[in-house]
Amino acid sequence: MNAVQDRPLHIVAYCCHYCAYAAADLAGVLRLRYPAEPRIVELPCTGRIDPLEVLHAFEHGADGVMIAGCLEGDCHFRAGNLNARRRVRRIQTLLSRVGLEPERIEMVNMSSAMGRQFAEAATRITERIRALGPSPLGPDGAEVITPSRMSLPS
Repeated sequence: MNAVQDRPLHIVAYCCHYCAYAAADLAGVLRLRYPAEPRIVELPCTGRIDPLEVLHAFEHGADGVMIAGCLEGDCHFRAGNLNARRRVRRIQTLLSRVGLEPERIEMVNMSSAMGRQFAEAATRITERIRALGPSPLGPDGAEVITPSRMSLPS
């Protein structure tokens, strides 16, 4: 193994305040075990997720991203999670255009009472990213692609 494969994985978990963040909190209260790699970033709503911010996360070393929002049809901001799902598909297209696996980003939906499902989702994405390996765009990677070099899908 080389140094790139030996480094710890970096996974960013963007979680909506009302549901997914509360589910992560519940997972902690229930003392459910899940990998330590996902680092939670609390958002008012996943509808606030900006594709450029996600691309910056990859550019600055994230190996994977999980976006966790409210259950579909149950968003506190009406259609925020539906907008987020559409943006995730767009980001997956961008990732594949720059040579990264689109599986490095995933959208999940859950209610605040779904602590076990949060732990399962965090485990699932961590195992997937571990199987894919570290991102070549990370700080140890040979190639850095900036958002200005990417073309948006038509």
